[in-house]
Amino acid sequence: MSKIEYSLSYLPLFYDDLESLVMYISDVLCNKTAANELLNAVEAAILDRLPNAEAFEPYHSKKERKYPYYRIYVKNYTVYYVVIPNGRNKKIMEVRRILHNLQDRDRYIGI
Repeated sequence: MSKIEYSLSYLPLFYDDLESLVMYISDVLCNKTAANELLNAVEAAILDRLPNAEAFEPYHSKKERKYPYYRIYVKNYTVYYVVIPNGRNKKIMEVRRILHNLQDRDRYIGI
């Protein structure tokens, strides 16, 4: 059996979410250190997951989806991604959202 090669892709919405979080922590809470630590932790968690993107249980959604969502927990946040086939033994890990754990998932991603 051939090993699957995963590439990484981000939706613009993920970048918007992340920027909003970082700006809030940095500017409103006046904690630039925590903002940088969050950025580093999110990046590390995503890159750590990339080689085994489907080795974790998919998030069970009430809504039928073409691609199931997976989750990565980072501090008080959850990163949501899907895995999309992209040729023989190749797949794309598409990072879609990052939400605070207290945010309403149904409102933002309709899970």
